[in-house]
Order: sequence, then C-alpha cells, then structure tokens
Amino acid sequence: MSTLTASLATAWTLLVTPDPALWAIVGRSLAVSALACALGGAAGLFLGAALGVARFAGRRLVLAVLNTALALPSVVVGLCVYLLLSRSGPLGFLGWLFSFEAMVLAQSVLVLPVVAALTRQVVEDAERSHGEQLRSLGAGTAMRALLLAWDERAALLTVGVTAFGRALSEVGAVMIVGGNIEGYTRVMTTAIALETSKGDLPLALALGLVLLAVVLALHGLVGLLALLGARHEARCAAPALVAGAAP
Repeated sequence: MSTLTASLATAWTLLVTPDPALWAIVGRSLAVSALACALGGAAGLFLGAALGVARFAGRRLVLAVLNTALALPSVVVGLCVYLLLSRSGPLGFLGWLFSFEAMVLAQSVLVLPVVAALTRQVVEDAERSHGEQLRSLGAGTAMRALLLAWDERAALLTVGVTAFGRALSEVGAVMIVGGNIEGYTRVMTTAIALETSKGDLPLALALGLVLLAVVLALHGLVGLLALLGARHEARCAAPALVAGAAP
C-alpha cells in the first residue's frame, strides 16, 4: 500500500507541475486520435448513411462483413498496416512506417467500421420512420441518406464521440506501426505499457489518470448530448400535441 501511495503522490506531482515529456505524450495522443476520427469517421459516416438507405443485392453480406470488422483485433489491423507501409509493401514509398502518419492510418482503419456500423443503424431507423415521406417528395437514395443523417446529427455526434474514445484507448495497432519512439510516436497507451514494464509506476499512473479523465469527459459529453437531444425532441413534440388537442 505504501508503494501505491507513494506512486500516486508522485503521479499527482507530475500532473500538477508542467512536465514537458508527460504533456507532450498527452498532446500527441489526442492529436493522433482526433485526426484519425476526422478521417475514418468521415468515411464511415458516408458509408453508414449509404448502407442505411440503399437496398441492393449482396447488402446482407456487406453488413455481415461490416459487423465482423467491429470485432477486428487491433493487433491484426496493426499488422496489416505494417505490411502495407513496409519497404516491400505497396505503400512503402510513402515512408510512413514508425511515424505519426502511420498511427493515424491504423486508428482510422479501426474507427471506420465503428462509425459506419453505428451510423447505418441510426440512418436505417430514421429511414423506416421518414423514408416513405422523403420518397414521395422525390428524394433519391443519396439525398435521403444526406437528409436523414443531418436530421439525426445529434445521435451521429454521439457516434463520433464514441469513436474518439475507441481510438484514444487503442494500444496494439499504434505500438506495431508507430514503434513507441520517445518524442515522436509515443502516445498515452503505449507509454503506460512501457513505463509499467520498466517499473516507472508514477509516470504510468499519471498517464493513466489523464486517460481516465479524458474517457470520463467523453462519457459525460455523450450523456449531455443525449439529454439535449431528448429535450429537443420534447420541444418539437409539444407543438404537435397542442395542435392535435385543439378543436
């Protein structure tokens, strides 16, 4: 217990004092995850919205592959990206292996199926409710996908926050393609794994506390978005109820 107490005290000191190494790791981790969510999330959003509205032969197979990708192990993604970016790989000419860009690419691949699957479900539910009305107004598949996605933007923002949390807590893929190089590709999760193996518990605890705080803030944001969405729906429903009750 004394070791844990001392480690926590040292970790708190690292947090409250401007430790450049610690906050550089935190900043790099947030930057990688944010950029990966912007790239992979945008692709997943368009793919999910299209799948939520479109009906075509082989759709069930595509959805099965997409749902399978949700459980894709991060180390497998890391291995595949590593092979793509290696000198003998098809993308080796980019020279991205063991770099910031490689970590962004790996996390983008992990984020894309999460956003696509959740977006598809949200848009498909909205299609069941409002799709017939939009079709009667002449909206095609692409237009319905865009309109329904915009109408469900609060839910899709929650999807984006969830994807960011998934990317931020990832360790296997970025360890493989980033190499955990100090000052260049070391992020919070890989630093925690390394410092724990080295026995530097205070730094590992400090990074763990920051990571936990970010995850808690994300969950708080998701709850706040859900609350705001419920209030918005209640405000929209109130005039309709009043109009229906009027003689």
